[in-house]
Amino acid sequence: MAEGYSAAALEAAIDRQRLGGPLALPLALCAMVMIIDGYDLSAMPLAVPHVMGVWGIEASGFGITLSAALVGLGAGALLLAPLGDRYGRRPLIVGSAGMLAVATIGTAWSGSIEAFAVWRLLTGLALGACLPNVTALVSELAPKRRRASMLVAVSCGISVGAVLAGLIVPWIVAWGGWPAIFTVCGGFTVLLAAALWYGLPESPRLLLERGDAGALERLTRRLKLDPASEDAPALPVAAMPAPRPSLLAPLTRHFRVATAVFVGLVTINAFNLYLLVSWLPTLLPEAGFTIDQAARLTAVVQFGGLAGGLLLSWFIDRSSTVKTLLVSYGLVILALLGFSLLPPTMIGWGGLLLIVGAGVAGGSLAIIAVGTSFYPPQLLSSALGIAIAVARLGAIAGPLGGGWLMARSAAPPTFMLVAIVPAAICAALVLLIPAARRRTDAGR
Repeated sequence: MAEGYSAAALEAAIDRQRLGGPLALPLALCAMVMIIDGYDLSAMPLAVPHVMGVWGIEASGFGITLSAALVGLGAGALLLAPLGDRYGRRPLIVGSAGMLAVATIGTAWSGSIEAFAVWRLLTGLALGACLPNVTALVSELAPKRRRASMLVAVSCGISVGAVLAGLIVPWIVAWGGWPAIFTVCGGFTVLLAAALWYGLPESPRLLLERGDAGALERLTRRLKLDPASEDAPALPVAAMPAPRPSLLAPLTRHFRVATAVFVGLVTINAFNLYLLVSWLPTLLPEAGFTIDQAARLTAVVQFGGLAGGLLLSWFIDRSSTVKTLLVSYGLVILALLGFSLLPPTMIGWGGLLLIVGAGVAGGSLAIIAVGTSFYPPQLLSSALGIAIAVARLGAIAGPLGGGWLMARSAAPPTFMLVAIVPAAICAALVLLIPAARRRTDAGR
């Protein structure tokens, strides 16, 4: 019965569930949202050369369209995503997917740079509202023993979508011209929105916090959860008022340290990631590599990120968060030092870039998984939205910092030595994670 549900019993029931069965469909749908996100964010840069040829516009004229989606993503994460804490993850995700479908199809019908910018801004707003709630929902559905691994696995969908875009966009353009890049994506997003409406559940933890006994009872039957527990004291759902937290609740006293650590890690790590991947294709030829070799070595960083994210999450799931991240950033620092010691060869520098990618790109996935453990359900979307929005600043500042170094003719080894600084800052922030958790535990 709903009156017998308790927070401890529900948590235990979620932790007991198998990874397959009723849980498989929601996780697959969340992964599909991430894949669409990765494809969509990669679609505009891939479309620009084709649109330039049709419209006769210089590449510099598309700067506003390329930045509009990132601006919208930050605004959506900060202003819209926290509404998931108030009104539920499911309506925000489904509604955002619908908005994304409309904006993507609208992009295909654009007839001017200004129209492009407007539709890309709306695309970013939809993604910014959606992605933090997808992450929050996965963390609230996943068993604790596999939470970090599942969050990272679902988040890898972004990289899968980006790779997929690179593979299929030439075929799509050959078939239907540049508008088909967005029409095809929009059509799939319409189908995905319908599937989300049908198959995506609400967060059971959020329903418990909100005191929605009827919805929680239906959901536990659907997911085959058994919250009944003789060991857990009963906390009647009806006794819990539905919270209406402030959008800035993650900045309140008990969560201030956790938010500073989480946002700091996400932002500084994003700065380092974009500092490296934005300039490696330009930097590596200066060390004697060909342009094709530089492209392959840059891809090694992304591959290292996928493998590193999964490996880091495996250790984090075994309660080794601080040790895992410290070892990871330590290896990154040693690898960055290695560029000053090893001659520039494909094997030598490729191995170093693999380690850097595992620690920095993989770390970006693992940090999100760690951050979700800091907050109760009613604050999670707000916290993720703040982190993603501020991390956009790091993602923008990274290429600018790299450009400053390139303007001063920094040699590749010197460039890599500079990248040690943000890695060391991240390692220092990792040391604050235990203090952050003690403060948040006191505020729950």
